[in-house]
Amino acid sequence: MSSSKPENTGSAAPSRLFTWLNHHLHSVVFSLGRAARKPWATALTVAVMALALVLPLGLSIALDNLKHFAGSVQQSRDINLFLKTDVDAAAAQQLVTSLRARADVGEVLLRTPDEGLAELRQNAGLGEAIDALGENPLPTLLIVTPANGDDAALAKSLETLPQADLVQHDALWRQRLDGWLNFGARLVQVLSALLGLGAALVVGNTVRLDIQARREEIGVLQLLGASDGFIRRPFVYLGAWYGLAAGALALGLIALCGLALRPPLANLSQSYGSPFTLHGLDLLHSGMVLVGTTILGWLGAWLVTGHFLRQTRPTET
Repeated sequence: MSSSKPENTGSAAPSRLFTWLNHHLHSVVFSLGRAARKPWATALTVAVMALALVLPLGLSIALDNLKHFAGSVQQSRDINLFLKTDVDAAAAQQLVTSLRARADVGEVLLRTPDEGLAELRQNAGLGEAIDALGENPLPTLLIVTPANGDDAALAKSLETLPQADLVQHDALWRQRLDGWLNFGARLVQVLSALLGLGAALVVGNTVRLDIQARREEIGVLQLLGASDGFIRRPFVYLGAWYGLAAGALALGLIALCGLALRPPLANLSQSYGSPFTLHGLDLLHSGMVLVGTTILGWLGAWLVTGHFLRQTRPTET
């Protein structure tokens, strides 16, 4: 008698686990079958969700590409110091040596008027106009790279040099660009939250209709003592299928939009001599999108099903 009890308890635990896993597997297959039996309703729900997800995904990709395009501008901290025309080559070289010795200066590049004229002739295509000028009107240019510190303070310090004629620094423009990029990132976050909530509500409403169609069946299960988790499980997996399909469709639409926009953007970039190309989502981020949309569909179905079960739970008399 004493040896038979451990055998019964040992076999009961695997049996419960097997039953639990079997019901999960059955719910996954059953929910997929219910979605497949209503192709038009399923396609409409998935399409509405996908369109709601495409907008924040597209804005996020556009913002990432804009950051990539502006990356060279963001990383460029050089200050252009134009010297007065009466500063000769020896005085300019002496100034370069003194600037390199400063702690707030990382590097100084000297560009003579002849080098600047040759670059202008080659890149701007102004050879005939330059030849008509006669003498070289360009001043000596020092390209100063700041060390880790305050770029604006260094630019103001360079303006006080007696050899300085003009100091060109794009700090204000870069600050404004940073502000716009930060605003765009916050806009994407707000739209993602709002449209993600809308997608969850779409799933919830679709699952609610399915619950209403099985109301009597659910009532019988509740009278027989079925737990809320047992009843909720097929509907939750149905919402997850909706979310997964909507995420896949949204990624497909994003890819199609990228294919349509890439050729004209490439032509535009080539006209400006830029190697910029449009970048889409990689495999890691695409997988994250699919996981996120699946969770979104699961959450919408879980909330709606839980609300329905709380309202219809039998009361003890």
